[in-house]
Amino acid sequence: MTSQAPIAQIGKARAEQQQSRSFWRDAFGFILRDRLTVFAIGILLVATLICSLSPIMLERVFKLEVNDTSIPDRFKLPGEDGYVLGTDQLGRDQLLRLIYGGRVSLTIAYLASAMTVTIGVTLGLLAGYYGRAVDDLISWGVNTLSAIPPLFLLLIAAAVWEPSTEVLVVALAALGWVGTSRLTRGEVLSLKERDYVLAARAVGASDFRIIVYHILPNVFSIVMVTMTIIAGNLILIESGLSYLGMGIQPPTPTWGNMLTDSRSYLVTGVHLIFMPGIMIMITVLCFYLVGDGLRDALDPRRYQQ
Repeated sequence: MTSQAPIAQIGKARAEQQQSRSFWRDAFGFILRDRLTVFAIGILLVATLICSLSPIMLERVFKLEVNDTSIPDRFKLPGEDGYVLGTDQLGRDQLLRLIYGGRVSLTIAYLASAMTVTIGVTLGLLAGYYGRAVDDLISWGVNTLSAIPPLFLLLIAAAVWEPSTEVLVVALAALGWVGTSRLTRGEVLSLKERDYVLAARAVGASDFRIIVYHILPNVFSIVMVTMTIIAGNLILIESGLSYLGMGIQPPTPTWGNMLTDSRSYLVTGVHLIFMPGIMIMITVLCFYLVGDGLRDALDPRRYQQ
């Protein structure tokens, strides 16, 4: 009898430990074991901190302005005369402009993706849960926007309103929610027929409570993955608009318009094209890697044993 007691205690402790494990704790542990995802998250965090805090420090401490020009210092090569990344056609410090440009590009990526996901998830939840007239109305809006190339609408918006960070964020969010809404609606159509939702409705839970507390947490994993992918796409869209001359206009730097301006100086300032292009490539790749890692970590089938 005495020998069986420790065994029973061990079995009870193991059972309690298994019950205490949560889906989110397992997902977080999986992400920590995924070195590539952790590396991508680290790069994004470092880039975000540098682009957010460095301009403030450079302005207040070193009294440097992003648009300070020095014609005698035009087209300095990287490392020449103390310029780490060289200078552009107006003698402006490329490193300083790259940091400022990153602040604008990352702001557009983060804010526009958050607004896009918020609009898309909200409309998808309403369409999938209520159905009928609500679903028909939202689906009509989705189908209408899907039939029009988003680039044309963005060009119209840029022509009507002066391109700025705020205008691009609002325009990209207003046009980019379609895919998220469709994905969310499809998930909600499946989730609202699950037993726990039917049980909540049977005990008198309100629609708001069912949507927020029972359905939304189950689409949250899809939302997180979608948001990272959208953020990477938005940086590419901003660069494409700058290439067409419809993005944020100089002298305000972004990685997109810096890359676009460098096309005219491939002979006299070939170094100008590399760093903006590299930063766009690395940032977009990191967003995609984070999205891929989150998709694997938040896959419920991975934990069904």
